[in-house]
This record gives sequence, C-alpha cells and structure tokens, in this order.
Amino acid sequence: MELGLIGLGRMGGNMRERIRRAGHTVIGYDRNPDLADVDSLPELVDKLQAPRVVWVMVPAGEPTRATVEELSDLLSPGDVVVDGGNSRWTDDEKHAEALAAKGIGFVDCGVSGGVWGLENGYALMYGGTDEDVAKVQPVFDALKPEGEFGSVHAGKVGAGHFAKMVHNGIEYAMMQAFAEGWELLEAVDSVTDVREVFRSWREGTVIRSWLLDLAVNALDEDEHLGGLRGYAQDSGEGRWTVEAAIDHAVPLPAITASLFARFASRQEDSPSMKMIAALRNQFGGHAVTAVSDHKGADAPGADVTPPAV
Repeated sequence: MELGLIGLGRMGGNMRERIRRAGHTVIGYDRNPDLADVDSLPELVDKLQAPRVVWVMVPAGEPTRATVEELSDLLSPGDVVVDGGNSRWTDDEKHAEALAAKGIGFVDCGVSGGVWGLENGYALMYGGTDEDVAKVQPVFDALKPEGEFGSVHAGKVGAGHFAKMVHNGIEYAMMQAFAEGWELLEAVDSVTDVREVFRSWREGTVIRSWLLDLAVNALDEDEHLGGLRGYAQDSGEGRWTVEAAIDHAVPLPAITASLFARFASRQEDSPSMKMIAALRNQFGGHAVTAVSDHKGADAPGADVTPPAV
C-alpha cells in the first residue's frame, strides 16, 4: 500500500525504512529537506492515490494540531489520518470529531520501540473504528515485531494513546525501581561489583527485562555512571497518567512516586529538604549542613548545631 509519513526524525525515519522493507511505498515529508521525499504537505497528498492514509509523526501538542488541521483541508472523504506521536488522548477525540465532519477518518496510535524499532519492530496500540483501522492494517503489520504479540486494536479513538500513556507510566515506575536498587547496591561496601550483580539478574530472575538489559548496557559504557548528571526529564505521559488516575479515583502510588522523583532530580538544592533539615534540627538537635559547604558534613564548619537551652 501507499503511505504518507509526516515527520522523519530518528523514530519517523526508521519507521519509513521498516515499512519500505516490508514492500510498501512511503512518501515522507519533513521540514528538513535533506530527509524529505517531497517539498510540502500538498505535494505529499497529491502523490498519494485515494483513499489515502497519512501518518503524522511530529511532537505532541501544537505541532500535531497544526498538522492535522492542515491535512483536513487537503484530504478527501474516505482518507484516514493516523497520529503516531505521543498526543494526549483528549486531543485525539477533538481531531477525530473535526476530521469526521469532512468525512475523513482518524486513528490514534501509541508507538513504543525507540531507536531499536527499525530492527526489532514497534509495539503498537491503536484506537479507532474497525473500518479506519483496516485501512492502516498493512502498515501496522509491517511495523510490529515478528510473532504473535506487539500490536493491539485497543478500542475506540483515544484508546491507543491512553494505553501508551499507561505503558509509559509503568515504565516510569520500573525505571525508578531499578535506579533505587542500583543506588543502594552502590552505597554498601560489601557489594564490590554492582554491574555484575545487575548482569546476573538477566537470566533466571523475575525482574529480567529489556529495561534490565539496557541498564547493563549503560553500566558497561560507564560502570558507576560518573559521567552523567542526576537529572531526568519527563515527556508528559507520566503526568497525564497521574491526572487520569485522579479523575478515575484509581490509586497509583508507585507511578506517582516515580514521577515526583523526576521532579526532585531537577533540584540542585532541594527547598523541601531544607525545611526537613531545619525541622530535624529544631526537634531533635540533628546537625544540618550549611550552604557555605555542600561537599560533606565532615568538612570544617559544615555542622550547625542548635544553641544550648
């Protein structure tokens, strides 16, 4: 089949290549002319035979909204737009409604696989009507991993991105657990080879996983992660997961804690920890570390003790 693909960055470019390897025609557009097959969205649409399928793979939010709006003026009844970015499911519902008014179908698709997807395949979670999904199915089949699993029609419009959002929330919690376990192992004197402990877990344990494999890869590159700053960004899905949990009164303590841990990572000097230190000093006389010395409590002048009462 033919596919129009908008957004040819690291992920979109690899998806184009994997779809082409499966024997399909992909016409790609990107703002970077070195990556694009055509010079504009109108040219992309003109080169596709009706009924057209156009896959949008651009950043969530305004870039996706603007692209879908432009496509709504270029496509014809019976065509289908697929949003394969990390859009919020509530945006999907709005896009589907606006496109339906012009007879254009809409499918939302959560895509997981990152830079490994070209060779390993992409896990796909998609939402939409059976009719619209059927028009995209050959592309889904080309992108998914080999075998029985890795692709699911999750439900109606919005279900694909909602499922991907929950997937990413679980991912947050799993990564946080690995990170905390690694930090504890590094903190004790009795464990002399933390990297090999992690490597040993790759077989025969209940926590073996691709994330564990990637953790070992990272430790092979930098055994104690000394070259990295302890800062972790969040792309939005973790926040949306927690917000959805609040809306539906579903307790998510692990996922919520992992999201807040990322926020804590951005604080070079945690304000809340200052208050905790001050309170411990007030009620228990516990030593606090002065701002003038943040290299360690053993340095001269680092400990500030309460006055005698």
